[in-house]
Amino acid sequence: MNVFSYIIQLGASVMMPILFTLIGLIIGMKFGKSLKSGLYVGVGFVGLGIVTSLLTTNFNAPLSNISELYQLQLNIFDMGWPAAAAVAYNTAVGALVIPVCLGVNLLMLLTKTTRTVNIDLWNYWHFAFIGAVAYFVMGESLFWGYFAAIICYIITLVSADLIAGKFHRYYENLDTISIPQPFCLSFVPFAIVIDKVLNLIPGFNKLDIDAEGLKKKFGVLGEPLVLGVIVGLLIGVFAHQNLKGILFLGITMGAVMELIPRITKLFIDGLMPISEKTKELIDKRFHGRKIFIGMSPALVIGHPTTLVVSLLLIPTALVVAVILPGNQFLPLASLAGMFYLFPLVLPITNGNVVKTYLIGLVAIVIGLYFVTDMAPDFTMAANEVYKATGDSAAKIPEGFDGGALDFASSLFGWTIYKLTCYVKYVGPTVLVVLTLGMMLYNRRQIIADESQSL
Repeated sequence: MNVFSYIIQLGASVMMPILFTLIGLIIGMKFGKSLKSGLYVGVGFVGLGIVTSLLTTNFNAPLSNISELYQLQLNIFDMGWPAAAAVAYNTAVGALVIPVCLGVNLLMLLTKTTRTVNIDLWNYWHFAFIGAVAYFVMGESLFWGYFAAIICYIITLVSADLIAGKFHRYYENLDTISIPQPFCLSFVPFAIVIDKVLNLIPGFNKLDIDAEGLKKKFGVLGEPLVLGVIVGLLIGVFAHQNLKGILFLGITMGAVMELIPRITKLFIDGLMPISEKTKELIDKRFHGRKIFIGMSPALVIGHPTTLVVSLLLIPTALVVAVILPGNQFLPLASLAGMFYLFPLVLPITNGNVVKTYLIGLVAIVIGLYFVTDMAPDFTMAANEVYKATGDSAAKIPEGFDGGALDFASSLFGWTIYKLTCYVKYVGPTVLVVLTLGMMLYNRRQIIADESQSL
């Protein structure tokens, strides 16, 4: 437990370069090339952290001002992903979630129930989080904590396989990659259903505008950089900032929109040599069997459509949170994670800005209710972790409950939490049957695909 806790505390920017260097050496790459790949990934995480902090550091105060100025009475404090990760890893479940889940992954590869090798170790906190909440709700039960985490892990691996074909067709040069991150995958069901419904509306296809089409239609106003500046300026105006503050927020938001695609290129530069070598090794050792490398969605969040829709949804999420009946959560710190909602939605909507925005809107509305519903148990878990460890990330201000859009708002997280903790016997049974069914279906797909390729 101490070993894995120490590794996690290194952070993604340190842990991932070490991991990728080791993976490169294991698959036969030279040390220098392995190290360079690992460092590119590490630098990418550093850059992404800097850009994310630009949003949280500079926009939290203006957004809080908006809440006070317009007397918004929402009593669930947005803790952001650091609190969720602190709850996740500072428990008995979180401490061993990596080796336990890697063992499950290996077993699934051997039984051909998945094609994905999930090396996105940093994002294992998502599985640990849902396990940690179940652990506390069920009276500090390790059994139920690991049950929830493993169920989430298996469903995530299978879902990553099932969407991989569309992912490969949409994103170029990533045909050996899958995205086994449950927050991203949770929005795929919404995307499939809403996309089909929208296709039934006569004339809707005429609104088929991707990010490039937006640029052509609106000229410079369709550029993510310019849209970012406009949204930043508007937030400054509504927060009653002075002229200097308004202009600063505009430039800062524009900088975020421009820097994210440049930073995500570092992830691709670091990953591609390892991906190509892995494909070569798999072709040689597994006779052409398809194996996907499970990676962070940070690889593709720089896509123009993701940037544009995320930007439009940030002010939308604030308005929706205020007017939504029964909602008690105002997203502030979590808004930096908005970009991660769309990496696996775009392959379904084919980058259509209008469809993607509507899917995001539905996901946010439902997600706010999920966060509101989970808040009491999130708060209990965070308080227990803070008492035991003193970790400031888990400290919730007095008079508030705690919450976060990051994973607490996802379909996977909320459903597994609810069925495990509040639907006795029937809920866990449903989860086991669903999980086994998905595994068997995926195995059938894998075997059929391998038979065709022989």
